[in-house]
Amino acid sequence: MEVTAARRSFLCDIGFWADRTALHEAASHGRALQLKQLIEDGASVNMVTVDNITPLHEACIQAHPNCAKLLLEAGAQVDVRTIHGSTPLCNACASGSLECAKLLLQFGAKVNPSLTALTASPLHEACIQGNAEVVRLMIANGAKLEAFDVHFGPPLHIACAKGHVDCVKELLRAGANVNSIKFHETALHHAARAHMVDMIELLVEFGANVYASDNLGRKPVDYTTHSSPSYSCLQFYESNPLSLQQLCRIAARMMLGTQASEVIGQLNLSHRIRSYLQYCDHPTSLQSDL
Repeated sequence: MEVTAARRSFLCDIGFWADRTALHEAASHGRALQLKQLIEDGASVNMVTVDNITPLHEACIQAHPNCAKLLLEAGAQVDVRTIHGSTPLCNACASGSLECAKLLLQFGAKVNPSLTALTASPLHEACIQGNAEVVRLMIANGAKLEAFDVHFGPPLHIACAKGHVDCVKELLRAGANVNSIKFHETALHHAARAHMVDMIELLVEFGANVYASDNLGRKPVDYTTHSSPSYSCLQFYESNPLSLQQLCRIAARMMLGTQASEVIGQLNLSHRIRSYLQYCDHPTSLQSDL
């Protein structure tokens, strides 16, 4: 098919239009030796399918870092987007491949590609997949904690909705807004729906508002089953205000924002107090000891 100038622009200026090729198949199945031979024989690493999927997308979707490395070293475009807007880094995060994600970042992949109505950010994808190591990597490389996806809202919301406590903890420690809102819905509403007491406790300890109402006028407790552990937990927090100690920790972290963990780590404090401020232990485990 002849590629017009307009269509070539739509295809990220790659200049090739093809159905699924042998290069795509080799990358998808992790056949590094076959991929290497095809590249040496002159196959273009930037060939695209009708959905604008490149072999690099395939390697990252299937978590094959060896294939991804071969493609990148041969000149594969690191931030090429599919027709839905996904970059290879989005795919690597969606597959939970820490190795592919690290490799792409080394080759200059954007950690904050512009969002579209059809795709989420790499950090969103990592939160959906539930790999805390990949979430940590994205944050360390400057991922926007409040990037807003039209379907999921900020990353914290989707991590809570999917029940990934470790990812929620990484986001909160990095300074994510615990009371961020999507249609008046907070992360705590998602945690209540998921009936996860440990996540509810974590969010409240970071300052989540147990009285927040969504667009239906419902509080988080209204999404729990009466007499369930999550219901009892939220009822407890509604009836018992946080201690001054807890409120001071929340205030300090809110003031420090995304620099909280770094600054607290440099303060001349005892290990236990520093751990308390950084939520290194169970949210309530240190309260009786300090």
